[in-house]
Amino acid sequence: MDLNLKDKIILVAAGSRGLGFGIAEACIKEGATVCIASRAQEKVNAAVEALSQHDGKVQGAVLNAKDGDSIRQWVEPLIAQHGRIDGLVVNAGGPPAGKFDDFDESDWQNAFELTLMSAVRMIHAVLPTMRAQKSGSILTITSSSIKEPIDTILLSNVMRAGVTSLVKSLSRDLIQDGIRVNNLVPGMIMTDRITQLSEDRAQKRGLDPATIIQEMEAPIPLGRFGTTEEFGQTGAFLLSDAASYTNGVSYFVDGGLSRTLW
Repeated sequence: MDLNLKDKIILVAAGSRGLGFGIAEACIKEGATVCIASRAQEKVNAAVEALSQHDGKVQGAVLNAKDGDSIRQWVEPLIAQHGRIDGLVVNAGGPPAGKFDDFDESDWQNAFELTLMSAVRMIHAVLPTMRAQKSGSILTITSSSIKEPIDTILLSNVMRAGVTSLVKSLSRDLIQDGIRVNNLVPGMIMTDRITQLSEDRAQKRGLDPATIIQEMEAPIPLGRFGTTEEFGQTGAFLLSDAASYTNGVSYFVDGGLSRTLW
């Protein structure tokens, strides 16, 4: 299938590794010009070098997702350079794990800025251009906790649910301008975070990390973690014209792990 992404301008926040990198890589393979952003310059440089191996066009920038000025300094030069924005991937690292008694008001405020307000600000930054061109696709990345709250990540549960509500609301409001808004929900995708988590659990329990991985994979109907490539291909599809009738959905890439009906 031709996703019709050739020469499209796609912005991917937190695109230097993991889920964002997977989407960036898939879009580049489809011929898009991809502009990634991440917090650390060295990680941006490494990702740009890796993505350049696919003979696609890739640019990189440093971004603090909690800072509105930083978001504008990422987006505005790209608009000036390319004259359009065809796709935006809203993505940011998650807030710290913990339960209600673990957090004070500053923790809640930081999570609000990192997860919810970063989405609001990134979307604000691209909307004038997308409205002017009467087209665009916005894709947020959240978490399976939007359907089944996870006990140990309360801040993420609350803020990512807010992002999902934002997506649903905007999908109805912005479609009149030709702009689709969707939400991509990862299950257990093999990333550096999963590797670190398995190593931490293994150390605490005196086990081999491979044993922990097997335990984590056991509940997944497909019997394994997903790959960033699989996740990225789904993201590229939702950003593309091939998904032109897909709007306002939360699309799960989880190997069938979620038990919810809706």
